Amino acid sequence: MGEEAPPSPAAAATTLYVDGCPGCAMERRLESNKGIPYKELFFVAITSIATALPISSLFPFLYFMIEDLHVAKKEQDIGLYAGFLGASYFVGRFLASLFWGVVADRIGRKPIIIFSVFSVVIFNTLFGLSVKYWMAIATRLLLGALNGMLAPIKAYSIEVCRPEHQALGLSIVSTGWGIGLVIGPSIGGYFARPAQQYPNLFSDNSIFGRFPYLLPCLCISLFNLAVLVSCIWLPESLHKHKNVDREVEMSGDLRTPQTEDVHPKKSLYKNRPLMSSILAYCVFTLHDTAYSEIFSLWAISDRKYGGLSFSSKEVGQVLAIAGAGLLAYQLFIYRSVHKFLGSVNSCRVASVLSIPILAAYPFMTHLSGFKLGIALYLATIVKGVLAITILTGTSLLQNYAVPQSQRGAANGISATAMSFFKAIGPAGAGALFSWAQKRQDASFLPGDQIIFFILNVVEFIGLILTFKPFLALPENYDLK
Repeated sequence: MGEEAPPSPAAAATTLYVDGCPGCAMERRLESNKGIPYKELFFVAITSIATALPISSLFPFLYFMIEDLHVAKKEQDIGLYAGFLGASYFVGRFLASLFWGVVADRIGRKPIIIFSVFSVVIFNTLFGLSVKYWMAIATRLLLGALNGMLAPIKAYSIEVCRPEHQALGLSIVSTGWGIGLVIGPSIGGYFARPAQQYPNLFSDNSIFGRFPYLLPCLCISLFNLAVLVSCIWLPESLHKHKNVDREVEMSGDLRTPQTEDVHPKKSLYKNRPLMSSILAYCVFTLHDTAYSEIFSLWAISDRKYGGLSFSSKEVGQVLAIAGAGLLAYQLFIYRSVHKFLGSVNSCRVASVLSIPILAAYPFMTHLSGFKLGIALYLATIVKGVLAITILTGTSLLQNYAVPQSQRGAANGISATAMSFFKAIGPAGAGALFSWAQKRQDASFLPGDQIIFFILNVVEFIGLILTFKPFLALPENYDLK
């Protein structure tokens, strides 16, 4: 075990920079400044958080929203409709992610990042105004389709860092994304249905009383609006060189003609290291998305169905504490873990440790008070830490497998495939949750025990995919 390094390019005789090329300007900056690019990584962090906030912000109030929209005929069917609504965002992202990745390789990372943040401002607000189930589905679908952030921001985080800091850069994306996926539900839990949670501040006749889920969506949209303004100072990182016909031509991520041969351009679909790492990444994201929805539904559901009878505010509080633990881990611990274990081994260790934690969840219903709080907070913090370790490691493998000129498209393929699996996650989790609540007296894994057992099966499949012959590494991938 040891530190993993990205593929090392061959030493080149001459460094070639092109005037007016933002990618070359970024290369010059990296050549002269060998430290961590704090300003660029700060932009990466806040934009990642901003666009991730709405993804799972609805989970704490999703159960109540389905009730208020009057689409479920029986209480046990709420999970089914909640699953379809939760999946709609990822269906939209599945349809458009590859397009945004290719466009980011053509026109640059910055325009796509700005457009994605702007789309969140508009369509997340409209989702909060939904009074019909079809409107909620439509706005979430468009929100996912027009938020093309994931592919370009991953490529960008690699391109603004020197090789020795690239693991940190990509971990910032995973951290920001993970924090957004945790703080989002916290906002949803604390600010949904404000007229009922805070009757002294909000009346039933106010706009937030008539639209009980607008306030959390509006808070997220306003944060995205502030981030949108800050994107003005975001530097571009893509190489744009002029050829003799004065047409824009994209170059690779290296500064010399000779070095592009290190990553010869070939079909991304025939790049086995890329595709195998994407497959493992997709299975783990399927697991994490299903877990996120199931955790909130399980915590809110009545104890007679094996849940914890939590309010949306209590679920938000648990997820907020988990987010704080995740932030501390990424800032102070993750780099040491990656340096010691490397991307692949850290994924394997995290997968193995996740299994007993998941198996413990259904037995927490027998606890109460202080014991329940300690067990639940500790489990959610550790589960979040392990999940972000896995996703960061598999993301690094994907970006090491391709040159810059293909990195946006490669991350687009990854985001497309991941979105398909993430669309399955909430829909499957919702249907599974409804089915599990109807089998409380089953002899084999009754009630919610079957849910967490199936989650563990998916986690185990992901673990298997991190070993040969399923996982392939780039030929010049250095393990030190």
